[in-house]
Amino acid sequence: MGTTARDNTRALLALGAAAALALTLSSCSSGSGSSGGGSKSITLITGVKSDPFYITMTCAAQAEAKAKGVGFTADGSAQWDVSVQRPLIDSVAAAKPAGLLVSPVDTTALTPSLKQIQNAGTKVALVDTSVTDPSIGITRISSDNVKGGQVAADALAKQMGEKGSVIVISVKPGVSTTDDRIKGFTQEMAKYPGISVIPTLYDNDLPATAASQIQSTLAAHPDLGGVFAGNTNTAQGIATGLKQAGKQGTVKVVAFDAEPDEVTALKANTIQVLVAQDPAAIGTQAVDQLVDSFNGKPVTASIGTTMVAITQQNMNDPAVSKYFYKAAC
Repeated sequence: MGTTARDNTRALLALGAAAALALTLSSCSSGSGSSGGGSKSITLITGVKSDPFYITMTCAAQAEAKAKGVGFTADGSAQWDVSVQRPLIDSVAAAKPAGLLVSPVDTTALTPSLKQIQNAGTKVALVDTSVTDPSIGITRISSDNVKGGQVAADALAKQMGEKGSVIVISVKPGVSTTDDRIKGFTQEMAKYPGISVIPTLYDNDLPATAASQIQSTLAAHPDLGGVFAGNTNTAQGIATGLKQAGKQGTVKVVAFDAEPDEVTALKANTIQVLVAQDPAAIGTQAVDQLVDSFNGKPVTASIGTTMVAITQQNMNDPAVSKYFYKAAC
């Protein structure tokens, strides 16, 4: 399936958001703070730098670093791919900052590079995603993605009236966060005997692929009543595919995250539930943990952050809308 005008618009918006973020970061110096960070610096390498989830995390981490009096720089992959992220991580090895915040795009492939950085003296904090090697990182900060998958399953079952077929469409196998979401979702869906779970499909984070996959699934499974989108790009593709098939609103969609396009889709009822994470809290707490390690203070090895289910009914509540992600600082 070809790229739609909506996809083109979203791509341009993403590029603009990334550019705005880059300008913001380049214009902000490390600043001086009162928390004893000294002249140390922190580098953040995100999964996809144009993704509002990571923009929100970066903005919060930058603000916290400034408050703590440490230097801060940020970069991220142009796409979710090991070959794209590895050179960014290897550049950190050459720069040797005091601390590295990193969202690895694979659970194993980047471990040698991260181990090299860690062995050279840089404190590593894993944010959002992680690696399987437990020796990497002084702290790991993420949402409870298994729980998030369970929340998504319960919400979708309710939307479907607890009957019909359901499918998960996600990025690719081997990504810690989305793997956990699928695990939680499938475990929880087993509690609903009237719902059959179709094997998971993977779209490699390409909305056009997700759109094609949901249309193929509709053709093969006329009783399809719901779909769980593992991340935001997948959600965009699913919404497009359902619209083209004339099934928008009929097939219920629960998606992870609360990015601007997803919030718009929620308002339009093309997505029925968003399971929002708290990327700002992840960025803030990761900086705090690194600064504590610089100052010889205890560090918390694992931190879980809040998630919330957002619907049309609660989205205007300030306690809920604060979880909407940013497109720029």
